[in-house]
Amino acid sequence: MEESVLWPTTADFPNPVTADHVTYNPSLTELREYSAHLETTTEYGAPSYVSDYRSRSAAQTSTSIDDSFDDDDFDVIQRGIEWVSDPSNDVLCVDRVVGRNEDVSAVCRLFLPKEYGRIALAWAKLLEPSDGAEPDFITVQLPDATDEPCIRILPEAGLTTVLGSDYTGEAKKSFLRLFMFRAKQAGGLGLHAGSKRVTLDDEDGHRDVGQLYLGLSGTGKSTLTSHGLWLEEPEGAEMLQDDVCALLPSGTVAGSEGGGLYIKTLGLDADQQPELHRAATNESAVLENVSVDADGVVDFDEPAYGRNARAVIQRDCLESSAADIDLDRVDQVFFITRNPLMPPIAKLNEAQAAVAFMLGESVETSAGDPSRIGEPIRVVGTNPFIVGSKGEEGNRFRELIADLNVDCFVINTGAVGTTDPVDVGVEETVAILEGVARGSIDWAYDETLGLTVPTNVPGIDIGQFVVADHVENFDEMHSELRQERQAYLSQFSELDDDILTSTY
Repeated sequence: MEESVLWPTTADFPNPVTADHVTYNPSLTELREYSAHLETTTEYGAPSYVSDYRSRSAAQTSTSIDDSFDDDDFDVIQRGIEWVSDPSNDVLCVDRVVGRNEDVSAVCRLFLPKEYGRIALAWAKLLEPSDGAEPDFITVQLPDATDEPCIRILPEAGLTTVLGSDYTGEAKKSFLRLFMFRAKQAGGLGLHAGSKRVTLDDEDGHRDVGQLYLGLSGTGKSTLTSHGLWLEEPEGAEMLQDDVCALLPSGTVAGSEGGGLYIKTLGLDADQQPELHRAATNESAVLENVSVDADGVVDFDEPAYGRNARAVIQRDCLESSAADIDLDRVDQVFFITRNPLMPPIAKLNEAQAAVAFMLGESVETSAGDPSRIGEPIRVVGTNPFIVGSKGEEGNRFRELIADLNVDCFVINTGAVGTTDPVDVGVEETVAILEGVARGSIDWAYDETLGLTVPTNVPGIDIGQFVVADHVENFDEMHSELRQERQAYLSQFSELDDDILTSTY
């Protein structure tokens, strides 16, 4: 576009308070009523819905910063403005606030057709009400506007238009994407991460340990973030955020969602994930693409509508949920992987941590590309929502953890090895995480891996997880992995040289 062309802004939208064709900030009960014709009521009294689109349309999403926008792209944004402004349309508008930290919090305004109140209902339960301030971010979601999804974003203007998708995740991520972009503008870094505060009362005295967990959706981020580590009072662990945070130069980790969590429910188990299961079977939950029969009986194990079944659950249903959403100080960062050539945990130096951030090694999940579930994948920062240079994100991550003296680790929550693999179970992972928090793990440098790994972890036999013992032709496979990693990193021209050349 020509520089003289004025970009749309939030000011181009009508005032929803005075516009007669706009229903502004109705109650949650009213939002549910608008989609009553689409609802199946569960045995717990919660609404359940089935959407036509059941995952994000990543390939159909473009931003004006990362992609070459032409008139057609700007027309998508303008189409959203015109739809909201047309008095013949039955428009629904809901305002919420993302975050509580004054440096990055923002008022979010969602416009969509009234009949899609279910999307607004689920989204509204994730965030907290606005005080009536003007919006910083606006999203227009029009599920019936096109046959194929088309999502266009003007990050600097705070505008998103979603055409052709009725997936709730598009509304949610449209605002969290811009929240993370705002964090970068403030000198920090937006992270697709869960945050947690662990309170210990051990030989080092009473202290809090701040932890972050970075991982793609479906790799265990929510489970680990909400896990109490089986600690007993006066010790304990509290979940502050489940999905998106902002690491600020002060060391504060600002949370984004103060109302609820958007969790994956396929395979949700009452024994392994008791808190999440209890919240998902509460009447306050909103289920999406979950198997629910005509009598309202819920089956979390049945992928009747695909493998990306979801539920919006409320924070106040989780005993592990803290009242606050901001972490005062981060001490430890964990990268979650499912790479079988990685040990259950390794301690990383600053350059290695930046490499781990850039690699974002995991496996594809149903939240990304359902056709590739289980395949190896690399996503910078395990964050599919980065706006701007990915290499600069890696540099900034390394600068922040160095300035803040943060310890970084990579943890494998899958299996170690390719021949006779050994599963890393919940008991092992919890013992490792507790050991890291307490500082009770013994470490040594492993020449074969080029990583610092534990030689002793209280409560478990860490010796059973020696990677080379469970990989045939280990040297060859490890060498290939390093070459693949170097080739992947080489595409990021802005990345600092010492990160590019780090052995990991």
